[in-house]
Amino acid sequence: MNGDIRLKALSDFLVTHRAKLQPHEVGLPSIGRRRTPGLRREEVAQLAGISTTWYTWLEQGRDITVTTPVLTGIASALQLNEEEKKYLFMLALDQNTLLDQELSSTVSPGIKLILQELNYFPTIVSDRRCNITHWNPAALAVFLDFEKIPLEERNMIWLLFTRRELKALAVNWGEFSRGFLSLFRSYYGKYMGDSWYNTFIKKMEAKNAEFTSYWHHNDVSSSPEVFIEFRHAKAGKMLFDLSSLDVKGETDLRCSIFTPSDDETNIKMRKMMKRINEMNR
Repeated sequence: MNGDIRLKALSDFLVTHRAKLQPHEVGLPSIGRRRTPGLRREEVAQLAGISTTWYTWLEQGRDITVTTPVLTGIASALQLNEEEKKYLFMLALDQNTLLDQELSSTVSPGIKLILQELNYFPTIVSDRRCNITHWNPAALAVFLDFEKIPLEERNMIWLLFTRRELKALAVNWGEFSRGFLSLFRSYYGKYMGDSWYNTFIKKMEAKNAEFTSYWHHNDVSSSPEVFIEFRHAKAGKMLFDLSSLDVKGETDLRCSIFTPSDDETNIKMRKMMKRINEMNR
């Protein structure tokens, strides 16, 4: 990828996660007046066991050589989880090993059967750009008629931040959208050589201020699990647990399965799908 873009992403990531930590959370005294939230650079360097100058250069996005022990120390100092640590390593070491993998929307007969059998569980299959490639009737009943959406807009991130009906549907829309953004960022770190991502991010930032705000939280998760409360136009209150699962194979396809989290939602989904099936006969 373009080195400047990678280093800027690394800088933003470090700054964001440093700002999330307070001195008392890492066993340090809070000394002096702080002009900005979170830890100071020298405090991160102290915790990581490196010089302040070296850490400052890294956070400023300078093109310097870093080692695994140094990055491990920084990850520990910033209390990164395993996925955030992996993202840090990909950025700092320019570990983009899957740049030449082609984008694919092909699913196996087994996945198609799963989509068919999950009759009461809204399920969406998306690619590594979060383009929606497959779905089941339950997803159409709860979300949107994806067939009627232009192919270039049939992207989960785009729809979450541009379609009013999706924002109105999810009571906890912020948590819902941030969950998908954390997945999108995990792909972004893995495929930084794909210029599509930066073009899309710039397009989204120009389109929606909330996207820009959430994107700069720098959340990372390859398997976000989110509890979602919907206010469906026909069924009313519906509660779901979102599970995001990799589709086995050489492609980076993923199933997002919305499972009813209570009996009432389960009953509503069954009644809804029964009506739809009867109408389609």
